Amino acid sequence: MAQFQRIGVVAQLRHPKVADSLNRLVAFLKADGRTVIAEQDTASLLADRSVEALTRKDLTNDSLDLVIVVGGDGSMLGAARSLIDLDIPMLGLNRGRLGFLTDISPEQMEAGIGQVLAGNYKMSERFLLEVSVYRNGNPEAIASGIALNDVVLHPGRSVRMMEFELYIDNAFVYSQRSDGLIVSTPTGSTAYALSAGGPIMCPELDALVLVPMNPHTLSSRPIVVSGSSELEVRVGPFNKLHPKATCDGQYEIAAEPGDAIRIIKHPKPVRLIHPQEHNFYEVCRRKLGWGSRLDTENHS
Repeated sequence: MAQFQRIGVVAQLRHPKVADSLNRLVAFLKADGRTVIAEQDTASLLADRSVEALTRKDLTNDSLDLVIVVGGDGSMLGAARSLIDLDIPMLGLNRGRLGFLTDISPEQMEAGIGQVLAGNYKMSERFLLEVSVYRNGNPEAIASGIALNDVVLHPGRSVRMMEFELYIDNAFVYSQRSDGLIVSTPTGSTAYALSAGGPIMCPELDALVLVPMNPHTLSSRPIVVSGSSELEVRVGPFNKLHPKATCDGQYEIAAEPGDAIRIIKHPKPVRLIHPQEHNFYEVCRRKLGWGSRLDTENHS
């Protein structure tokens, strides 16, 4: 196991609880003999002004061994997208609500991060999606983006249904009138896709789930396909809507009637660090309210 000596800290939420956890984290890391480097905006939350600050553009995989993200899952999603090219493992300290991606609670910060720094951890790779919008048959994309959780095609602020055609690996699948389509990775299967009736997928799966949003045809159901599939959504040319492709619910790409929206696996995965005792199903039980183990002694 690698020993993490140079550690970057990133916090996107400007919240007193985030700042408190961030300052505790930095003090703990420095007391443990680690070199701490703060992302520039994050540095403004630190009471310790001696910590080196770098812009995200200046962060490199030569300067860091590990990035710790303080915040919720949204903070981890944003950090994963912006730092994907660096191939630096990431660890989450949860100051949000659910915490599917940010594993360590503030109460367990010193113990949990201490175990990771001692080499007692698990690492998982999660793939991202790459979405591109093409117009008028032009081979050059007019816009593109990446997503760790999902890409959602939706009609924007309109309450009207949109029309589109779906192709998988150049094969026509269906045409649909609906409120849109969610294309989710296994990481995102516990997020928006779950709320729309999609299945929960183990994070290690190399698969995508396509979940229609309120389809006009009741027989439309989620489809699970290979993670290497190439998807294309062709926006109906007679739509009066100007749909959006939203990445991780955090930024949008505008599309027009007749556009082609292509979604493929991003070539680089993100590496997430988890405490040694991390268990995906235990997280689901805790976060989603699943039933606990039966007390067989009281039922004998």
